[in-house]
Amino acid sequence: MAEKVTVSSSTPNDTLQAAAINRAFNDPNLVTWDGPDDPDDPKNWPQIKKWTTILPMSLFNFLSSMSSATMAPALDAIQTDLQFPSNMMAVLSLSVFLLGTAFIPMLTAPLSEVFGRSIVLQSANLFYIVFNTLCGAAKTPNQLIVFRFFAGLGGAGPFAIGSGINADLFRPHERGRAIAVYTLAPLIGVVVGPIAGGFLVQFTSWRWCFYVVSIIGGVIQILGLPFFRETYAPVLLQRRCKRLRKSIQTSNLYTVHDNASLLQLLRTSIVRPFKLLATQPVIQVWSLYCAYLYGTLYLLIATFPNVWTDIYGESVSIGSLNYISFFVGMGLASQGGTRLADWYYRRLCAQNDGRSMPEFRLPVLVIGACIVPVGLFWYGWSARSSIHWIMPNIGAAIYGAGTVLEILCVMGYIIDTYQKYAASAMAAIICLRSILSFVLPLAAPSLYGNLGFGLGNTLLALIAICIGIPAPILLRYYGPALRKRSPYARDG
Repeated sequence: MAEKVTVSSSTPNDTLQAAAINRAFNDPNLVTWDGPDDPDDPKNWPQIKKWTTILPMSLFNFLSSMSSATMAPALDAIQTDLQFPSNMMAVLSLSVFLLGTAFIPMLTAPLSEVFGRSIVLQSANLFYIVFNTLCGAAKTPNQLIVFRFFAGLGGAGPFAIGSGINADLFRPHERGRAIAVYTLAPLIGVVVGPIAGGFLVQFTSWRWCFYVVSIIGGVIQILGLPFFRETYAPVLLQRRCKRLRKSIQTSNLYTVHDNASLLQLLRTSIVRPFKLLATQPVIQVWSLYCAYLYGTLYLLIATFPNVWTDIYGESVSIGSLNYISFFVGMGLASQGGTRLADWYYRRLCAQNDGRSMPEFRLPVLVIGACIVPVGLFWYGWSARSSIHWIMPNIGAAIYGAGTVLEILCVMGYIIDTYQKYAASAMAAIICLRSILSFVLPLAAPSLYGNLGFGLGNTLLALIAICIGIPAPILLRYYGPALRKRSPYARDG
């Protein structure tokens, strides 16, 4: 006898899922969850099992972002050793990693919605380790740029899949801490990477900026093998169906996800992120804003060493310690911001008769949208030799805090809105985000060369105000209507 259940669909507009629920008690051959408390449903796993599942993925998220920025303090040494023809080419070798991360989530995220999260995530991790190691062995500028691009392809694996795993494991009111860990891991990586790179390039060789990260990645991959559990419900149900077919010797059992052929599933899943980006105003708005946030962050990361070595006369290793200011701001925001966002979310749910809405993430998002330009103004106008070095660090910390707060709320909103398709939705956002993160650092020499740090960061702050503040206000009023019209989003 097949297992039968009455469950609430995570995506009410998913007609296949709705049809399965309607037939659950009438079709004895339909395999689904055995009630809302089925222990095999990842949302019902014990907390320790949920966290040991999500932490290895977060660690790879951390490492991927760490390697994207580790070589920033080593750019001068790399440019000299490999004889780069220009500063632009040297910066390209840094930011091309982000170009790699732009496109692969559009493939890995939908593949994870067909084959499952675990196999796709681990394959991407291994691909990343191989090519990141080859970066350290590069002999020419072209080799380094190509290897960095391919390392970015592999390193992007955890970015979008992590959102899907979060949606698989946690219910909306539980997601705050998980989103904080998932979001903070890559941002801390961006900060820790340059600090490690500064000491490695000064006391060893720039090549160890890559080797050390690859060694750590290999250790995490090996130690994390027991914890790379599958979390995607359709795949788990199909596995349950196969076990039942074998145990009771019948081929009549099926799941609702067996209706389409593998080729049809792949075609639908791979096209989905592009359709989301092309048709969903919510995705388009947050793609643009996240792209700008990350692009600005990487622009600051790429130019940060120049502030401390050129303006304040510090060594490469000591100058890299100033990245700690980003870490402090991001850490405080991840802890305080998570609690604030969850408090607002619970309060607004209570005022709405206990019903949750993605728009309940928006009030804190407005706060973050105000903090980001403040940090940019502060950092830009205080980065001068006549002002104590602590002042630009404070500005960088404020900017880092605002960026984390924004990304936490955006991710929460996206996961709540596109629950089943969270991985594809985040892949669409990551695509534009990574492209701008690749392009903006290339503009840094011209931006700061022509305008200086003060006016240059003022321009960046004004753009952040124009994008960041209107978006959540407009979505507060029009978000429910947009979700109701979407075939992918929850409408309540």
